[in-house]
Amino acid sequence: MKGMTDIIMNSSEPSPTQSPNAADLIKDSSDMAFMADVVEPSKETPVIVDFWAPWCGPCKQLMPALERVVKGASGKVKMVKINIDENPGVAGQLGVRSIPAVYAFKDGKPVDGFMGGQPESELQKFVDRLSGDSDPAEEANALVDRAKDSLAAGDVGGAAQDFASALSLDENNAPARAGLVRIYLDSGNEEEAGTLLRQTPEAVMDHPEIASVRSKMALEDQAPEPDEEDPALELSQKVNDNPDDLDARLELAKALASTGRNDEAVEHLLYSVRKNRTYNNEAARLFLLTVFEAEGPQSDVSIRGRRELSSILFA
Repeated sequence: MKGMTDIIMNSSEPSPTQSPNAADLIKDSSDMAFMADVVEPSKETPVIVDFWAPWCGPCKQLMPALERVVKGASGKVKMVKINIDENPGVAGQLGVRSIPAVYAFKDGKPVDGFMGGQPESELQKFVDRLSGDSDPAEEANALVDRAKDSLAAGDVGGAAQDFASALSLDENNAPARAGLVRIYLDSGNEEEAGTLLRQTPEAVMDHPEIASVRSKMALEDQAPEPDEEDPALELSQKVNDNPDDLDARLELAKALASTGRNDEAVEHLLYSVRKNRTYNNEAARLFLLTVFEAEGPQSDVSIRGRRELSSILFA
């Protein structure tokens, strides 16, 4: 909204196509009427603003669907339509670069929105969220479930979008935060991952999925710099020369884990536990648990590794 003050504070012209009847749920508006039609009414009832243009095909599909959903909300939200060809001011101040673009205003400020076409089911969720008819935490959980399905299908971009949307609905949703951190880490964006992790609310800091990504980051922090020789190469030779050198095998496992080769690290650690489970104060078993935590409980590496560890410990 920054930079819009000059536009909306001078808005005194009434909407040209509607009477000022407060019962009207949907109306056309303009830059000059933005204050009267959107900002002020939103202090009482949320107002959805649909930026459109006559030449925009997707706009013509979105608008009637959005109108149906707004009418179905029985007065809990209102809708204002602004033709950006005739009224480019507010859209420009909001940073609209493509249409359709939809913004939701509440208490005089933009609080939600989206760009592009949406299925009517998503429009319903949008309006329900704005009107208070939906549970944000429940909707966030549904988005997390969908994000995990997307990851399983190889759609990392879709998963990232759903994790981010879930987090915007509920900042205490630990699986959403952890999922997004993992995607950042896997894409090599350690800075964004670290920032997102540091912003974790205290209430969920000890959640297992947050602990998992913290462990993952701790392991990857030990990775060699790009211009450094991979220590796993020398350690692998050392282990090959003396398979029962459990100290070297532990260091090799740590080197492998630091570069994401957790499956290989687990094999070396299991060998050590099988050979001497109490060696070095159970260092191999304890590091195994760190790797499992970093992988997460649903990882194949964790599932297989825990099964094998149990068979060793309880044989």
